[in-house]
Amino acid sequence: MTQPHPVVGHVHLRVADLDRAVAFYRDVLGFEEQQRFGDQAAFLGAGGYHHHIGLNTWDSKDSPPAPKGHTGLYHSAFLYPDRKSLGAVIKRVLAAGYTLTGAADHGVSEAVYLDDPDGNGVELYCDRAPQDWPRDADGKLKMVNDRLDVEAIIAEAA
Repeated sequence: MTQPHPVVGHVHLRVADLDRAVAFYRDVLGFEEQQRFGDQAAFLGAGGYHHHIGLNTWDSKDSPPAPKGHTGLYHSAFLYPDRKSLGAVIKRVLAAGYTLTGAADHGVSEAVYLDDPDGNGVELYCDRAPQDWPRDADGKLKMVNDRLDVEAIIAEAA
């Protein structure tokens, strides 16, 4: 008998400025604001889901970003359905003045990296079809960290 497996439901982040964080996740990344509790918390989702992202200022209002090099969240990752959608969100990210901190072709996926307004790492990516994932001689997954042509992905959004 197969055991049911969990899936990631949402990420909940402490932020310094709720309006600024909501604007980033809603207007730049494309999530929909589902519910807000004044200036203290907001919940955003995609495709009508109640929330994939929770944001709150309960104990972080007006606080500086967490220092680099300490334990904590490395990044949250958001899966886009295809290269065209990934290219469109990359265009919005750059147009909004955010800087990409990295980009990689992982063989299984193509990804770009940036920081949100509170310094939290964010990965935006699209998967390749599972039959195209790189595998070793034994058939085990063999992810890579190769150069990614970001401009080619952006061009697909045109």
